[in-house]
Amino acid sequence: MNSSPAQLLSAHNVNQLLDSVQAFLFDCDGVIWKGDQLIDGVPETLHMLRSKGKKLVFVTNNSTKSRSQYANKFLSLGISVTEDEIFSSSFAAAMYLQLINFPQHKKVYVIGEQGILEELQLAGFTALGGPEDGKKTAQLKSNCLFEHDKSVGAVVVGLDQYINYYKLQYGTLCIRENPGCLFIATNRDAVGHMTDLQEWPGSFFFYIPFSRNFKIT
Repeated sequence: MNSSPAQLLSAHNVNQLLDSVQAFLFDCDGVIWKGDQLIDGVPETLHMLRSKGKKLVFVTNNSTKSRSQYANKFLSLGISVTEDEIFSSSFAAAMYLQLINFPQHKKVYVIGEQGILEELQLAGFTALGGPEDGKKTAQLKSNCLFEHDKSVGAVVVGLDQYINYYKLQYGTLCIRENPGCLFIATNRDAVGHMTDLQEWPGSFFFYIPFSRNFKIT
């Protein structure tokens, strides 16, 4: 099938683009904001698109927040966005488990933040770990047996500012010792726009200890 050659967007063809597209997908970190700073021109652009009846969807592979938390962040920056307009990787992980009919009696261990826990709970799953395990420590002693929940059937990993050795050990044991345990990664970014001044390490560095049952949502 023939297709027209790509063109640089300019004042001469922008209306042609707008007329040909019904929905616009926007990333969030580094596109809508950097850290807690709104990027110049974003409110005006979104208002213009809405005034033309365009559908807007905000897609992010940053799993630290749930859709509800992201909606609140948009609101704090002066932009009204509904939860139905947000598709986050925390939500995607929960929806993936629903899609594969993940057993309700199985638990999910989370190496990540509140966003993953909230979306899993909203989807009807029992989630362990998260920020609460950020204060726990693993005791490295001779003949020490590290206990873990044998009913964990999936380990979901995302960006985690509370990462520690306890979580790495817990997740590793679930994956290697619980039969059929899944490993679900919410994204593979090496860096992220966590603040408006610098790039910070992304989720990729938290996946290195795990080597089996790898699934990116």
